[in-house]
Amino acid sequence: MRLAIIGATGLVGRQILEVIVERDFFFTELILVASDKSIGEEINLKNKTYFICSTSEMLEKKPHLALLSAGSETSKELAPKLNLIGCKVIDNSSFWRMNERYKLIIPEINGHELSSEDMIISNPNCSTIQLLVVLAPIHKKYNIQRAVVSTYQSVSGSGKKAINQLENEEIGKEGDMAYPYQIYRNAIPHIDSFEENGYTGEEMKIINETHKILDSNIQITATAVRIPVEAGHSESVNLLLSNEFEIAKIKNEISNIDGVTLSDDTKKNIYPMPVFSKGLDDVFVGRIRRDFSQSNSLNMWIVADNLRKGAATNTVQIAEYLIENNLLKIK
Repeated sequence: MRLAIIGATGLVGRQILEVIVERDFFFTELILVASDKSIGEEINLKNKTYFICSTSEMLEKKPHLALLSAGSETSKELAPKLNLIGCKVIDNSSFWRMNERYKLIIPEINGHELSSEDMIISNPNCSTIQLLVVLAPIHKKYNIQRAVVSTYQSVSGSGKKAINQLENEEIGKEGDMAYPYQIYRNAIPHIDSFEENGYTGEEMKIINETHKILDSNIQITATAVRIPVEAGHSESVNLLLSNEFEIAKIKNEISNIDGVTLSDDTKKNIYPMPVFSKGLDDVFVGRIRRDFSQSNSLNMWIVADNLRKGAATNTVQIAEYLIENNLLKIK
């Protein structure tokens, strides 16, 4: 099985490499691709050295499966070319997500929708993934009518340039700016570009992707904020449910979700924080409490490493699902 990883030197690409090693993901040949300036660069994996190659060289090798994390423009151009040589694509960019022809997949929620005919499969936005992994089982049992989501997102979601900006500002060093303002000791309520409706692209991704993956009837609104944390996105979530609930039962149900860790003991100051999620695949949930301002409503706090379950791990899990269910045809 020839596996291509495109964007292999980026933050998500490097995490994908870590995840395939950790999960012992099967391949017989690994093809690594990055920008032109990285061609020839060495990457060591499982005591073997691999060299970054060009997209044209990668296409000549005819991979069976490509994990693409190189931005929307690259996905727009490269995914169809890969399909023409019979290669399935799992794409981390936003380019294909809301296209009705293509599926937007979180394996635990809607992996069953995949078929062998799917040639481009979209990975959802990082904030959407950690949100819906928790909300899907709640919605199934209690029917979510409305969700109010406020995100507090780390700089790694903007790439290496943003991490460099934070690190430079911490030591008073001038450098390239990923944001229009300083991020050190600041909070910027601006992720992605502003749209005509006043929302940012990131906020609309959470809204639109929730409707596509989970239920278009859920009324949902979002505010996305960038904070000076290197890794790990946090979300404050308020839910209005159709059915009555008990907090103890909600906590028990959350604790039984695969890939989710309940971290909720306020008497011992136990609650999710980005420093505890870094490098881990689980989504952490805590501060679960009844919203006394409205019946059948509750609040919770959700934290996950945006580069792991929010990107790399979900991508690899989709690939695993394809293989485990014989949906990847190897010719």
